[in-house]
Amino acid sequence: MTLTIEAFAGGAFAENTYLLGREDRGEAVVVDPGAAAEQALRSARERGLEVRAILLTHAHLDHVEGIPAVRAAFPDAPIHLHPGDLVLYDAVQAQAAAFGMQAPRLPPIDAELEHGRRLRLLDLDIDVRFTPGHAPGHVLFHLPGHGVALVGDVVFAGSVGRTDLPGGDWRTLFESIRAHVLTLPDETRLLTGHGPETTVGHERRSNPFLVPHYGGELA
Repeated sequence: MTLTIEAFAGGAFAENTYLLGREDRGEAVVVDPGAAAEQALRSARERGLEVRAILLTHAHLDHVEGIPAVRAAFPDAPIHLHPGDLVLYDAVQAQAAAFGMQAPRLPPIDAELEHGRRLRLLDLDIDVRFTPGHAPGHVLFHLPGHGVALVGDVVFAGSVGRTDLPGGDWRTLFESIRAHVLTLPDETRLLTGHGPETTVGHERRSNPFLVPHYGGELA
């Protein structure tokens, strides 16, 4: 079994859209389709992949603005979101207006995510971990069989998610990181919503927001 994971960055926020593909099955999953969704779709078409699902770590504008493009190409791909972020999802146009931007109308959510749920997509296991703090309904997706976690905007290479947007909370964010990111094996690759990938071990040792030696929170 060969799983490929491609990242496509784009838009004013340089958000990472991810395409998880299985060419042996002709299937793919899109995670957090933002402004670079068309790039991900182009790759899927070139590789003959049918998008079977849209997974959302959270519903901030930059992580959902590409959903209409994905649904136009694959209208049967269900959209998965934690219910804690439905208020953000439904207010995407207000989110955009706050940044002087416009947002497309989004289709309804098809499936609600919950902590501890194991999704079976692309014939592989994808575990859902509830990680609020950056957004009230934020989750991460852990692929235990591949040593990968798609963590959205919870943690970044050398940084952590912002908490000054509606529904954000600094203390909750660090509780999420401790409970659901730092408990993963150190070699786990963290695919983040912005910027380059990193690993659990690297962030545990060197992230200035997490390491007390640098003035960060207790890791």
